[in-house]
Amino acid sequence: MSLKTKLLGMAAAFALTAGAAHAQALVYCSEGSPEGFDPALYTAGTTFDASSHPIYNQLVEFKVGTTEVIPGLAESYEVSDDSLMVTFNLRKGVKFHSNANFTPTRDFNADDVIFSFDRQGNPENPYNQVSGGTWEYYGAMSMPDLVKSIEKVDDYTVVFHLTRPEAPFIANMAMDFASIVSKEYADAMLAAGTPEMLNQEPIGTGPFTFQAYQKDAVIRYLRNEDYWGDKAKVEALIFAITPDASVRYQKLQAGECHVMAYPNPADIEAMKADSNAVVLEQEGLNVGYLAYNTQVAPFDNPEVRRALNMAIDKQSIIDVVFQGSGQIAKNPIPPTMWSYNDAIVDDVYDPEAAKAALAAAGVENLDLKIWAMPVQRPYNPNARRMAELMQADFAKIGVNVEIVSYEWGEYLERSKAVDRDGAVLLGWTGDNGDPDNFLAVLLGCDAVGGSNRAQWCHEPFDEVVQAAKVVSDPAERTALYEKAQEIFKEQAPWATIAHSVVFMVTRPEVDGYIVHPLGGHIFNQVGLK
Repeated sequence: MSLKTKLLGMAAAFALTAGAAHAQALVYCSEGSPEGFDPALYTAGTTFDASSHPIYNQLVEFKVGTTEVIPGLAESYEVSDDSLMVTFNLRKGVKFHSNANFTPTRDFNADDVIFSFDRQGNPENPYNQVSGGTWEYYGAMSMPDLVKSIEKVDDYTVVFHLTRPEAPFIANMAMDFASIVSKEYADAMLAAGTPEMLNQEPIGTGPFTFQAYQKDAVIRYLRNEDYWGDKAKVEALIFAITPDASVRYQKLQAGECHVMAYPNPADIEAMKADSNAVVLEQEGLNVGYLAYNTQVAPFDNPEVRRALNMAIDKQSIIDVVFQGSGQIAKNPIPPTMWSYNDAIVDDVYDPEAAKAALAAAGVENLDLKIWAMPVQRPYNPNARRMAELMQADFAKIGVNVEIVSYEWGEYLERSKAVDRDGAVLLGWTGDNGDPDNFLAVLLGCDAVGGSNRAQWCHEPFDEVVQAAKVVSDPAERTALYEKAQEIFKEQAPWATIAHSVVFMVTRPEVDGYIVHPLGGHIFNQVGLK
């Protein structure tokens, strides 16, 4: 069967219209389902791939393949001398998408910018509690304290008034949580009594328009013919949700998908020799970790956490799980990131010392749940296998481990609970190339109950990280972040496991796919030969 025939068959199965069935379609075999389609509510890359990247734009954006900030919905911006005012000059003539329930009557303007952020930080905004109202990034990044007000100067000029200087502010505004949504659409859905439609049937200004989603199966998009920037090179984009990496590879070989995420490390060498596959790789700006719940005894004791860390054979995990495509992590930020503190000494693998340290802390017959992710991520290609290795390691020091897991969206939601039982395997790929995006977002006090899965609020650490935000001098910021890594290592809210190489695989006919250092899979510049 030819590739064209297969795509037409897929199109029929996905209930495409007759016209769209003949469109040139790029099929991406993704690793999991999105939590929703409003990126401000979530932190998972799987969700951003399906929402912010194809559907939305931000005021400023990252040039694909780099951490360089370029104009987005703002043509330009200016920062005041005291760094307390940031003015964005908005692009004119930008069209929002439409769907069966909404057709816009105006172009994008300042009202949309103000609404997109006000709903996240203002408890009085009618959308503040819609779809759970978690706004994880907004809270974890201390935005409620940072943003004093947002001023509409005119329809195409917006000023953010800040309470303090914020060194990473512009880069932060290029992140997925800062995607701009339509206030007009929000108002219409609120009036209709269906405000959750913003998260279920998204409207944006991005290069693709959302068409349909069948949970755990497929997401369909069409090219936005009114896009303000360079139009997408393909007419249709299809996400074929395929959690099993082996099945993704089979689909790629058969021509049923063009791009696949996160191959099994054990398959990489075979893929490099496969004429149907092109293997792309890049050092990942990531870290994989095991986050203890530091608010639940005995894991509230750093001596216990350090003892457990000594029991984990990280080299074995690198060998078995990553198959050589990763390196042991000793810090919560990757070694490719500026301010990485290479002077830190990692936990020594020493089961006997770990057992003695637990005894010295008065801990006996310890039970521990390890949460294993149900999907592959760049920082962890096989969480279940990693959990099994840890289970065996901990058994050597008398710790009984139960491995638990949930569907991906439920896993992410449940693991945020402050009273969560157990330690969570998770990880992070940097959003903007700044250490603040790891150290504050994942470990700061404002992120407890959200992206801080260790539920760890340690004032000496938080003070250093908060101080680093307001300093503009890179050398001063570096010194503060190096100090923060020292405190982290002494307190051990996580067991840092690995930094991985990111592999992506495409078919030979795919043209223009770029491995993005920030982890996203972006397709508007991708074509088919």
